Amino acid sequence: MSTAVVIAILLLTYTYAFASDEDNGPTALAALQSKANQAQPRERCFLYAELVSQMTDLAGKQFNSGDSGKASQTLKLVQRYAEKIHIEVADDSKKLRDAELLIRRASFRLTGILSVASYEDRPALEVTLKQLNEIQSELSDARL
Repeated sequence: MSTAVVIAILLLTYTYAFASDEDNGPTALAALQSKANQAQPRERCFLYAELVSQMTDLAGKQFNSGDSGKASQTLKLVQRYAEKIHIEVADDSKKLRDAELLIRRASFRLTGILSVASYEDRPALEVTLKQLNEIQSELSDARL
């Protein structure tokens, strides 16, 4: 592999890592929460799915850094917004497929976290994962 390719890959990785941190920062999450809560009913489902996805990433980072207390709080928020998705799913919702993909991604991420989680953290992860799988199924059914 050439040096230029290696440098390009490292730069992309570096850029992605910092972009991810900014996307999941407290200010960005608060702005997305506000936007979702004030959005038109047709748009809320997708925005809540975005919140669930970003908060799942945040929970993963919190677990990885050893802060399971904060991660548990973040999982509770994931559960709350997943419940809002359940309430907002309607045939006239916009971007149902995109919302479904975001929830699928969050479920996949939680499965990865669950595979390395401590015994004490597993129950909250399992409950959240079950809820997200149900939401994903609902979103899939609503699109049909």
